[in-house]
Amino acid sequence: MDITIGKPCAISEKGGRQNNEDAIYPQPEAVKLTQKLFLVCDGVGGAEKGEIASSLACDYFQWYFLNMPEENKPTPEFVRKALRYAEIKFDEYTAEHPEAAGMATTLTMLYAGCRGITLAHVGDSRIYHFREGRIMYKTEDHSLVNSLIQAGRITPEEARNHPRRNVITRALQGARHPSEADVILLNDIEPGDYFFMCTDGVMENFTDESLAALFKGKAASEVIKDTLMETCSGKTRDNFSFYIIPIQNVQESGSVKQNILSFFYSFI
Repeated sequence: MDITIGKPCAISEKGGRQNNEDAIYPQPEAVKLTQKLFLVCDGVGGAEKGEIASSLACDYFQWYFLNMPEENKPTPEFVRKALRYAEIKFDEYTAEHPEAAGMATTLTMLYAGCRGITLAHVGDSRIYHFREGRIMYKTEDHSLVNSLIQAGRITPEEARNHPRRNVITRALQGARHPSEADVILLNDIEPGDYFFMCTDGVMENFTDESLAALFKGKAASEVIKDTLMETCSGKTRDNFSFYIIPIQNVQESGSVKQNILSFFYSFI
């Protein structure tokens, strides 16, 4: 499968916070149409250097993907090794910088490969797959409120204003506290689809339905980006960051179109 992306658009803003603990990769000014790896991370901890954690997660993941060869990457095992590598490097960093002890970050990853689009996430930053304004797939938050929703103890509406809505149940934080990533390969991909990666600050002002509505029709990525910025700026208490990745063209390998959602992995 040969996937061609259109022009990606990204934003990372501090919103209502004093500093920006989010990080994205690549930076918008450096992104190319040949880009395969995208990352959006939300640092956790405030005084515990969340902005360093998110930035280092982007650095370590992109280094691992660039320097550790694997045919047809990324397999789930490859992503697991990248996560372990980042955790080890976190420990090395905090050993040299004790003031950063306790730092942690969410992580979302998208990789456009020859088998389809591989997604991975840890924490409550999200990835959506949109087609003509419909949600084809979205990640499940690793968060306390989502676990309460799944258990039927609260409703999604109640979760939006829950006093513990910012408590996450998974984060990238070091080898002493190994985490778990959910990884999925999507190969039902069509031209005109969009992938959207975002930190939870974006969702302060959007429901799934209102977010999906932005991706309905023929609006260009830049127009969607501007609408998101206009909605979040001055209204979002948290940092807010996102990546918009449009799918321009898809060529199948062989004569039979692969159109199934395959391989869900959850591993340590």
